[in-house]
Amino acid sequence: MSETTGRPLIGVSTYLEPKASWGVWELPAALLPAGYPRLVQAAGGLAAMLPPDDPSYADEVVARLDGVVIAGGPDVEPVRYGAERGDRTGPPARERDAWELALIEAALASGTPLLGICRGMQLLNVALGGTLVQHLEGHVEAVGVFGTHEVKPVPGTLYESIAPAACAVPTYHHQAVDVLGHGLVVSAHAEDGTPEAVELPSGSWALGVQWHPEMGEDLRVMSALVDAAGR
Repeated sequence: MSETTGRPLIGVSTYLEPKASWGVWELPAALLPAGYPRLVQAAGGLAAMLPPDDPSYADEVVARLDGVVIAGGPDVEPVRYGAERGDRTGPPARERDAWELALIEAALASGTPLLGICRGMQLLNVALGGTLVQHLEGHVEAVGVFGTHEVKPVPGTLYESIAPAACAVPTYHHQAVDVLGHGLVVSAHAEDGTPEAVELPSGSWALGVQWHPEMGEDLRVMSALVDAAGR
């Protein structure tokens, strides 16, 4: 844990947008929906933003953190998992892909607790050699509107120890895990069978959730990351 404080320092990856507006300004921006740092803070951590940078710096960055969160965002570029871009796949975010994959690899190599949220779960899968379903129906209520659906934990998993019973979660995604990455197991499913959480059962504390805990009030997943980071 960081020596300057008793609260674990949790780095959260950010968007990198060519144009964002606030006040009188319209400029390029590295940004993060406020739900992410608020969730970290509510769970007892200190939040630090990690905008895209040179991937070669990822080891140095992660070494200064107690935990890492890979935030949601745009679709992962299919070339990252050996596929051609489908008609429903969004435009690439190559700087984010490169940076966040490097952060994931650094966290796994160093044993730093890692939580992937939505896109972050998908990137964790891709980082470990897995692939993605580029489009599925039923997990987006409307464009720009978060929906809810139930997820059910798999017995005996880390996620099941965090949330032992099925629960409703905020959701907004149209892609999902297809072939699992090396060493990962599915630890929660949606009612339609879609993998909703994946984890590494041994080694690093690493969990990915397909939903958006930052859009709800359930602190359990983030609290588990912060607790692991504190240890």
